[in-house]
Amino acid sequence: MTLAGAKSANSNWYNCVVSPDSARDGAIPMLDTVLKRFEEPDEVRTFEKVKFELVRIGGMTIGRATYQPGWRWSVHVGPSVGASRCNVEHVGMVLSGCATAAMEDGTIHELRAGTLFYIPPGPPGHDSWVVGDAPYVSLHFLGADDYANT
Repeated sequence: MTLAGAKSANSNWYNCVVSPDSARDGAIPMLDTVLKRFEEPDEVRTFEKVKFELVRIGGMTIGRATYQPGWRWSVHVGPSVGASRCNVEHVGMVLSGCATAAMEDGTIHELRAGTLFYIPPGPPGHDSWVVGDAPYVSLHFLGADDYANT
C-alpha cells in the first residue's frame, strides 16, 4: 500500500491519502487521516489557575485541563459560569498530579496519574480541587465542549 501525506494549510493536521493503486489491493481510497496536537489547540479557555485546551477531531472534542496548585472549581470557575458546583458529565484520564471529585453527599474521590474516571452529570454536581504542590493535568473525552463554557 502506498500512502501520501501532506501538511495542510492549517498546520494543526495532516492529510493522508491512500493512493489509487492501493485501492485495487483492497484499501479504501481517499480517506483523510487527521493528526492534531494539544500544542496547537482549536480553542483555549483560561480562568485563574486553569487552562483548558480543546482539540476537535473525529467528531469529538477532547480537552486537556491543567490546574495549578490552589485551584478549586467552586472558587476559580464556578463564579464565572454562575454555579457553585460543576454539573458537567466527565469521562477522562489523569496524566499527572492529584485532584479531588467531591460529591454533594460528602464522598471525596482522589484522582491520581493513570486513573480513568467517570463523574456523573449534575445537579447536584460536584466540586473539585488540586491536592498538593504539583499541577494536575487530565484529558477529558466526554464533557469537554460543555466544561467552563461561558
